[in-house]
Amino acid sequence: MIDKVNTQANIASMLATIRQYQTDATGKNTPAILNPTVSPNAAPEVGKPTFSDAIKSAVIKTNNVEQHANGLQEAYERGEDVPLTDVVLAMQKSSLAFEATLQVRNKVLKAYEDILNMPV
Repeated sequence: MIDKVNTQANIASMLATIRQYQTDATGKNTPAILNPTVSPNAAPEVGKPTFSDAIKSAVIKTNNVEQHANGLQEAYERGEDVPLTDVVLAMQKSSLAFEATLQVRNKVLKAYEDILNMPV
């Protein structure tokens, strides 16, 4: 049987550790989800990118690299003066950017699933 007092103490200790890491990393107060005294409806500070902004930016950059590689490939196929090495290099950059984005997505989904499956 789980000792409720010990479990509550462990949870409180874990939250204190997370808050300390958050404070050390940002030098600011903990977010509302970890600190119940902060309003959960508080807007993020202006000028600071959010996680969704960072992901959106990464996807846009990956798409731009892909479009550039496709443009070089089509120009080469049309017979324009584009070196084959530039086409291959652009295609490799595109592939690498896509794989990196895919790996980040997989890590985020895995973390989400781990959090979702955590016992309370």
